[in-house]
Order: sequence, then C-alpha cells, then structure tokens
Amino acid sequence: MTTEATLPSTSASPTARQVWTRTRGIALALVLLVAGAIAIAVIRSDARHGELDPRSADPGGSRAIAELLADRGVGTRVVTTLDEATAASGPDTTLLVAAPDLLTRSQQSRLHDSFADSGGRTVLVASGSASVERLAPGVTADPATSLDSTLAPDCDLPAARRAGTADTGGVRYTTTHLDADQCYPSERLATLLRIPAPTGNGDTVALGAPDILLNDRLDQQGNASLALQLLGSRPHLVWYLPSLSDTSAGTDDERGFFDLLPSGWLWGTLQLFIAAALAALWRARRLGPLVPEKLPVAIRASETAEGRARLYRKADARDRAANALRSTTRTRLAPLTGVPVTQAHTPEALLPALSAHLHGDGQDLHTLLFGPAPSTDTALIALADRLDALEREVRRP
Repeated sequence: MTTEATLPSTSASPTARQVWTRTRGIALALVLLVAGAIAIAVIRSDARHGELDPRSADPGGSRAIAELLADRGVGTRVVTTLDEATAASGPDTTLLVAAPDLLTRSQQSRLHDSFADSGGRTVLVASGSASVERLAPGVTADPATSLDSTLAPDCDLPAARRAGTADTGGVRYTTTHLDADQCYPSERLATLLRIPAPTGNGDTVALGAPDILLNDRLDQQGNASLALQLLGSRPHLVWYLPSLSDTSAGTDDERGFFDLLPSGWLWGTLQLFIAAALAALWRARRLGPLVPEKLPVAIRASETAEGRARLYRKADARDRAANALRSTTRTRLAPLTGVPVTQAHTPEALLPALSAHLHGDGQDLHTLLFGPAPSTDTALIALADRLDALEREVRRP
C-alpha cells in the first residue's frame, strides 16, 4: 500500500506581478525622494553661496558693505587661514571673524593672543558659547537667543546711538567687564558688546547676529550705519572666513562629530529619545485578552486557508504549517479508524488502529503523522500531498 498521491503540486512562490504590486509603493516613494533631492540641489546650487563673504553679491553675501567701506578708504582683505589672520594684527587693522564657532580651542587661543595687545579691533560675528569665552575672556553667551531681530541701542556707545535701531538680535551676552558697552539689549541681555583692551586703544566687539552685514539687510533700519562704524574705525579690514580645511589646527584638540553639533541639537535629540521611549511604553501596555466577535461578512474557507498559508510563508513557519496539516489529518482519521477524537494525537492509540485498517508499515505512518518539520517548501508541499493521499486511502471502501 502506498500513501503517495499523484495530484499535481502548485508553486507557492509569488509571481512577478505580485512582487511588483507589493513593492511599487516603496519604489515610487524612492523615485520621488531622489527626484526631490536632485531638484533641491539644482535650485540651490547657485542660490546660496558665499554667505557672509565680502566678495559675494548674493543676498546672504557681504559685498555691499565691502564696497561702501572701499568708498571711505577702508581696504578689505579676505583670509581663510589662521596664519594669515594672525599675521595681519596691528593697531591700524580691524579683524572680523565671520564664524568663530568653527575654530578649534587652540585656534581660538592663538587668535586671541595675537590681537589681545595689538591695538586693533576684533569683531566676532555671532560667537556662541563654543568660542566667545576664549576669544573674549569675561564674556558668556546665553543659551537662549533673542526673540526679536530689530532692537534699540539703549547704551552710550556713540556708534550705536548714531545708528539707532538695528538688526542685531541673535546671540545674547553677559560680561564681567564693568567698562564694557552693552548695547541693543533683549530681555536685559546685550546683543552687542564692546570690551576695551586693558592697554592701548584696541577693543573687541561681540555682535550677536550677522544681519547688519548682509546684502539684503544692509538698507534696513540703521544696519549700514552701524556696520560702517564698527568696521571702518581702522584703515584696514581683514575679513576672516574660517575654513574646516585649515591645517593650522593641532591634532591635540581635534573636535569630534558631537563637538560640531550645537548644544540645542543634542538636547533636542535627548528629548525625542525620551518621548519615543514613553510612546513605546504607552503602546506596549497590555490590552487584556482577545474578545471573539462574529465576522460582519461570510468568508470562504478557501480564502481563509490561503491567507493563513501566506502568513506562514511570510514568517517562514514551515514547522507550524506542518503541525497544522498533521493535526487536522489526525483529527479526521481518528473517527474513521474507531479511535476517540480525544486520543487522535496520541501515537500509541492512533497508529495501531490505522495500521490495522490499512495493513501498512507503522513506522512510515509515524514519520508521516508525527515526524519532524520539513526543511524546505518543496518538502512541505510533498507532506501535504502524502497526508491527502493517506486520508483518501482510509476513506476508500
């Protein structure tokens, strides 16, 4: 007697159309993402270059103030390395540092030592907590920036009083220097500081925002007047644009990735992590036992079997699929061989009765009905065919 079936088997592999149906949404999203990135890159490729650069005529550049200074006899020279900036120190020179926070600790110390006693003026543009305490000792940057952009001078500094209101709102400063000029306050903290040098006529100016130097903001408020007075007090202006490729930074204080991130981003990331953890705990709470409900519509048994089979295939759960097939077959075979259904899953009760009914080899039946899980999809299909053939054989009169 044989338990093999001759019924043709069907492949459970998804067709090309099914694969395309499942993945077309992801493919479309990727195409739109790439197209959007390319469009943004093309649009911005020539829209924002040379920010705060006195050679740039872009809205974010500073060519306009450089030309106004040139009309008043002040020459502007752009430097991009620390060596060039320190070599230009002198009583007749104004040094403007466009992005002080890009400098490393050793660069900040070198720059301060070079201009501390030079007798010139140093202008720090939007210097934050990462740089201002070294470039201007005794000055501290407040973590909260100004909410207002346009502010009134409210100080005795002649340049600020002549300029009037200006767009200096940005980084806010506090200082321990009693002789410092604290101008353009925002909530009682200055957005422009002038600290005189201990000796000589030099000074350091901390400017909270770069707006008064930008081409598109120069003609607003008293921006032009304030910028000309701050940068035109000496006949020479050195415009320092720090570069990440400057090799003057020593290897002893190289900044890591997290050092380059503003502190606000780190705190924001921590808050997002805490919020995600709380959301996970909230969604992971126990909802109690499942409550069976009647389906609102009738579902065909074949559709239920097909859907369950797809779930098993997606989870690669051949063991569970084989157990379900064998358990159902044993349950149907037990009444046909005179074995109670309660003992259908006991090999000692079912196999002898089944062998007597079929006059076959009990060892083959044990492997078929209680054996190990198949290792491949092909073996699983073969198992289903053999179980079907066995049941047909038992039912045969």
